[in-house]
Amino acid sequence: MALPWKTLDRFATEGEGTLELRRRGKGDFLITLGTQVLMNSKAQRSEIALGKLGCRRLKNHPGPRVLVGGLGMGITLRAVLDALPETARVVVAELHPKILEWCLGPLAELTGGAAGDPRVTVEIADVTELIRQSSTEAFDAVIFDLYRGPHPQTDRLNDPIYGSRAIERTRDALKPGGVFAVWGENPDVGFEGRLAAAGFTVRCERPGKGGYRHAVWVAEKKPPENRKAVPGAGSREVVYYLPDGKTSVSVE
Repeated sequence: MALPWKTLDRFATEGEGTLELRRRGKGDFLITLGTQVLMNSKAQRSEIALGKLGCRRLKNHPGPRVLVGGLGMGITLRAVLDALPETARVVVAELHPKILEWCLGPLAELTGGAAGDPRVTVEIADVTELIRQSSTEAFDAVIFDLYRGPHPQTDRLNDPIYGSRAIERTRDALKPGGVFAVWGENPDVGFEGRLAAAGFTVRCERPGKGGYRHAVWVAEKKPPENRKAVPGAGSREVVYYLPDGKTSVSVE
């Protein structure tokens, strides 16, 4: 018989509902928003893939700087730290101080204390505001692990996170060759097109081989001389994982 869930903590958010941290047994956690399960500690593959893919070229970098939007359970942050050298500096933007408390407390066992790693600074702030305030070419990677990803109803121009203007601000905060990695529930061709138009080379991955698979976008900032100053410029590479384990790649 499955153990019952125990609520460890809860708090009300402004306009979104109540967030709860639940636990059953050892290492089995949920974060819920009302009746919706936002995060499950037993389903981590897309978060781990997001962190690894966003930082995979930085292991030998002398001093990389990375911005992570969203702390959650700290799973993505753990994957980011595992891919980085000890000289790295990671800034995490998290809206809710309670989430940080959870990651430093009961959730720390999941991630080896990732939120308390000496390389990490957690800012209680909106990640889009940190990007607005950052200097040009400040980061080697920007990674968004937010509970709502891009989707077809996103305002293409003015969405504060995934619209074309926001994407341009993120691009400007990245060094040449820097990576913008984003988690989403499902593929979104419109979002990929906006990334490409902003001067990114884009690919979309669907981690795993079975069950429900989320989307992970990996967008690399091209050098200025390789960008085309026309709407829709850029290349788009999409990687599809097939049932037999093979991959199919399409480029547009």
